[in-house]
This record gives sequence, C-alpha cells and structure tokens, in this order.
Amino acid sequence: MALRKTATVSSRKNSAKSAAKASNGGPVADFDRDEELKAYREMLLIRRFEEKAGQLYGMGFIGGFCHLYIGQEAVVVGMQMAQKEGDQVITAYRDHGHMLATGMEARGVMAELTGRRNGYSHGKGGSMHMFSKEKHFYGGHGIVGAQVSLGTGLAFANRYRGNDSVSIAYFGDGAANQGQVYESFNMAALWKLPIIYIVENNRYAMGTSTARATAQSNYSLRGSGFGIPGIQVDGMDVRAVKAAADEALEHCRSGKGPIILEMLTYRYRGHSMSDPAKYRSKEEVQKMRSEQDPIEQVRMRVMEKGWATEDDLKAIDKEVRDIVADSADFAQADPEPDASELYTDILL
Repeated sequence: MALRKTATVSSRKNSAKSAAKASNGGPVADFDRDEELKAYREMLLIRRFEEKAGQLYGMGFIGGFCHLYIGQEAVVVGMQMAQKEGDQVITAYRDHGHMLATGMEARGVMAELTGRRNGYSHGKGGSMHMFSKEKHFYGGHGIVGAQVSLGTGLAFANRYRGNDSVSIAYFGDGAANQGQVYESFNMAALWKLPIIYIVENNRYAMGTSTARATAQSNYSLRGSGFGIPGIQVDGMDVRAVKAAADEALEHCRSGKGPIILEMLTYRYRGHSMSDPAKYRSKEEVQKMRSEQDPIEQVRMRVMEKGWATEDDLKAIDKEVRDIVADSADFAQADPEPDASELYTDILL
C-alpha cells in the first residue's frame, strides 16, 4: 500500500506545505526564492557537467563506460535538499549527478572520469566507481543491484551505532528485478533499518520498456510483501521530490524502518554513451523535454514570480559553465597515476 494513504496527520503537514500538486497528484514542497534558485543552480551544474562529459567521451578523453544523468537531475537534488550531515548516499553507475549533489568538487569528479591522478579514486575507478568518505558518498557501483545490499549494510551500521543517520540507496527500474534487492528488503524490514530505497524509474532500464520487462511496474509496491511502505513521486519536479524526501526521512528517523520512493523520471540520453537509443522515438524524448524538463520548470516558476530575471539566470548559467569548463581543463592537464601505484588502494 502507498504510504500516503495511511500517513499520519503530522507527516502530511510536514510533507505538503502548500496546495500545489505535482503532475501525478502528489504534494510539493513550498520553495522560497533561495530554495528555487539553489535547486536551479544545482540541477544546471549536473546537466552542464554531463554535457561536457559526453563531449570529452566523444573526444576520447573518457574511456570505458559513461552513463549520463541528463533529465533526472531533480531526483538527486531534491533528495539532497532534505538530507542532513551524516546521511549516506550510495548508487549505481549513473552516478556523476549524485556526486555533484553531495558537494563533491567538479574538478575531482571530472579528473576521475578521465583517469587522472587527482580524481576521487586516484584515476583508478573511472566513471562508475568513485567515493568520498568526507561527503558520505559510498559509490558508484558497476554490479547491477549491488549497491542496494551495501546501502542496507550502511543502514545496519547506523542502527548499531545508535546515530540518527539515514542511508539512501538509489537503483534503477532494471535493478529492481534483482534477487539481492529483495533479500535486502527482507533484512531491512526485519530489523527496521533506517534506509530509503529510491527506484529511479526512467522507463527503459538498459533499453527495454518496463511494460515489457516487469509484471508489476508500480515499483513503489515492491516492498509490500515485507511490509515496506512506498510512494510514487513525480521525479521531474524537484519540489515533489523534496516533499517525499521530507516524509521518508522522518519515517526512517522515527524508527519505523525502511521505505521505498519510486521516482518517475526520464533520461534524455541512451543508457550509456554507446547506446543509440533506437527503442524510443525522438518525438517521445522531445515531448518530455518540452513539457516536463526539471530545470525548465524551475526557470519558468522563478520568472513568473519575479524572483529572477533572464539576465539573472544567464549569470547562473555562466557561473556553472565556467566551473564545468575549469573541471575539464583541470582533468586534461592532470597527470595519469604513476605506474608504481598500480597495486595501491586495491583489495586483492
């Protein structure tokens, strides 16, 4: 059952501050000017960074796999706006946006993408495997669904230590069918672990529509057999994500155990840079861009409310582009790891 249908009055008050509704009918957070502009800047940073990463991949500066987050920015930014210091984040291989949202520096992320010495994993992890203990970011994981079990372990550690931290584990609609996900659900429910499972449902997994690949495409219900409540969220509206995050974090911190948030989102690019994405039409992608783009939604709201002018937003875009350009220049100038470090920081 969906949590909102059984939520307490207090949780409803905390999660829905205004009468506004998301496109799927759920509540949205009531952002003030500073919050709207913060969300705009953070999402724009992710998008510009990913656009530059795509360019560098095409130029041969980034090797291996590269999965871009373009279109899904509202999910991680909205979640991060609700989190507090000490909450942990763990995700899959589409991870650059999550890193930037946690406050990891663009220079370090781009240097890692290009396999350079000053990358977050010293050039050894690449696009899919980098970490920051300082920012409580525990990866980037290339094994499908692996991060769900690891995130559950982080939640177990929080409960064992008796702290107030919550583990946030992101995974996709494709990974939602992995067996280890349900083993993790069982343990988390049994021990009432403080973890939010976030299904980033971008509709296609690697390249197959969820309608063709899953018998239950409402992923918010996936924990019902374990008594884990779930909420479907408009993942293209950062305010809806923030409202759901507030509710879910309160649920976990109050000792009620795990919860699932299904973020209904959409990626504009292919599964990875090597994916031509021929399984969907250009018209479908363009429709999402023109009607539900998460950044454009914020842009229109702040303009309509008189909270920013066109010049103000252009200035933010310039600032972000300068940060991204600097990160690319830094990464290309940074040396590769020395051959003597081949076996350092490696578990054998």
